[in-house]
Amino acid sequence: MSLGLILLLPLLGSLLNGVFALKASVTKRPLPELLIAIVGVLFPFLAFLVAVKASWPFLLHGQLAPTQEHLFDWVVSGPFAVSASLLLDRLSVVMVLVVTGVGTLIHFYSRGYMHGDAGFARYYCYLNLFLFSMLVLVLADNLLFLFVGWEGVGLCSYLLIGFYFTDADKAA
Repeated sequence: MSLGLILLLPLLGSLLNGVFALKASVTKRPLPELLIAIVGVLFPFLAFLVAVKASWPFLLHGQLAPTQEHLFDWVVSGPFAVSASLLLDRLSVVMVLVVTGVGTLIHFYSRGYMHGDAGFARYYCYLNLFLFSMLVLVLADNLLFLFVGWEGVGLCSYLLIGFYFTDADKAA
């Protein structure tokens, strides 16, 4: 379950900050930035810690055999089956640690960068979702699941690049 937890934590952070953003847009009263930033930074940091724990056998003991975790069967049609499975090997260990480690630092830095912005919770929602998509891309066990991560990264890039869609100067 540790590989699934690496994915689940940023997704949970994204969902919580998405709810915070929705609540702020409905009530016209944003939640405290500190609460949003704690959720936005804590979940990627916890994913980094779980990634370090999952990577420990590779880093410390020189494990060569990959670790695989089956999440669920995605497409089943007769003998054809595609599962949503995760694979941790020596290459994905490096990528998972880079994505979660650098991602956590980016989330932490963003607290100061986005301070005072009306879309603070929405930004952290997109950023956590971006991290989730990157982790799906890095940990996917098959090309179809990798494609889901790739498309998620594309969607989040679009959302983050177009974050200031209401400001004509920034949108230009």
